Amino acid sequence: MRNVQKWSWVVAVAGFLFGFDTVVISGANEPIRELWNTSAWFHGTFIMSMALWGTVLGSLFGGKPTDLLGRKPTLVWIGVLYSVSAIGSMLAWDPYSFSFFRFIGGVGVGASSVAAPAYISEISSAASRGRLVALYQFNIVFGILIAFFSNFLLSGVGGDWDWRLMLGVEAIPAVIYTFMVLTVPESPRWLAVKKGDTAAAQKVLQELFDSEEEAAETLQAIQADAAETASKPEVPLFSRNFRFPLLLAFLLAMFNQLSGINFILYYAPEILENAGFAGKESLLSSVSLGGINLLFTFVGLYFIDRLGRKQLMYIGSIGYILSLCMVAFAFDSQADPMFTLTFILMFIASHAMGQGAVIWVFISEIFPNSVRGAGQSWGTGTHWVFAAMITLLGPVVMEAFPEGWPIFAFFAACMVLQLVFTHWMMPETKGKSLEELQHELHK
Repeated sequence: MRNVQKWSWVVAVAGFLFGFDTVVISGANEPIRELWNTSAWFHGTFIMSMALWGTVLGSLFGGKPTDLLGRKPTLVWIGVLYSVSAIGSMLAWDPYSFSFFRFIGGVGVGASSVAAPAYISEISSAASRGRLVALYQFNIVFGILIAFFSNFLLSGVGGDWDWRLMLGVEAIPAVIYTFMVLTVPESPRWLAVKKGDTAAAQKVLQELFDSEEEAAETLQAIQADAAETASKPEVPLFSRNFRFPLLLAFLLAMFNQLSGINFILYYAPEILENAGFAGKESLLSSVSLGGINLLFTFVGLYFIDRLGRKQLMYIGSIGYILSLCMVAFAFDSQADPMFTLTFILMFIASHAMGQGAVIWVFISEIFPNSVRGAGQSWGTGTHWVFAAMITLLGPVVMEAFPEGWPIFAFFAACMVLQLVFTHWMMPETKGKSLEELQHELHK
């Protein structure tokens, strides 16, 4: 299974670029606002959230090229989008050109959240799928950590060019990723189901599995699923057949953002300054957020195929509720900055081993082979619409509630609802093949 791990790691680097691109703007937030003297609405709509609206577009429509062109070509174009965005954002001459190039990078982020988890889930075995798809999330948080650390290192290095260097440095890993992803094969499930090329699918499966018997059994299951799908009229994604996975993907993705994770990551330096940290100190404290995120993502990776997706959601939801309530209390009582930071770090840890580890895995599992790309687009599109709305409203909400605590109290209330969803609706998908899950969830 060495090739499975190698190819999963290569494709998961798209997650690194996702994490880096999403958070690197936090270091450029205040310098850009001062440079172009933008209002809170303009800053939130164009500067901070424009990449997220690109992400919405990329995620909603990323399923089309993922299904029609294939997983691999889509992943290659994602690398190109990241590269162009990084260079263009660094050289932007006004807020509009900056917003345009950030939008392009957002399209790459959105498309990668569709194509990369779909690809990894389709080359993995049932026993290792959770851990391998969660490599994408690991790389997201690794990219977040490196972005925070890079912003800290570059602060004060280039004078007026500080923020440009922060954004432009992303071009280096983006170009490397683009060439690396050219070395992976196409998904065997896409080859068999979408292209109808079972010979090519069999060849890839023989490279994936240690035994020919295992490769043959997997191909047989894929062919049986393809034959069953072909024998029935084509069913669109938005039909009664798929209403349950559509609802599951929507609610999971919605709650992911109603936790406040993107709000905290995007506005980390500003939130920490409001908590009492000085400017440079807040950038350094942001690095600690990235470090805790990475550490507890390892925990999520370790347990996702052992405890299962649902158990991690229980643990994460309870951690969310406790930490967000304490952060709200800290802002309300103007507690010591380190007290506030401690519970923000607890919030990050809860996310990393709960929702953060589960979301991309779960959404990539619950849709059948025939509509996986479109299903991924639905789930990730929901995620990014909520992320964009929360980020857009961030500066306005912080101006409206300068005391801070009502914001975190709202997120805590939403996480109580997530706990109810986890208990009453969410099925366990651990240890089941994609074909088995198809029959269980789409009866």
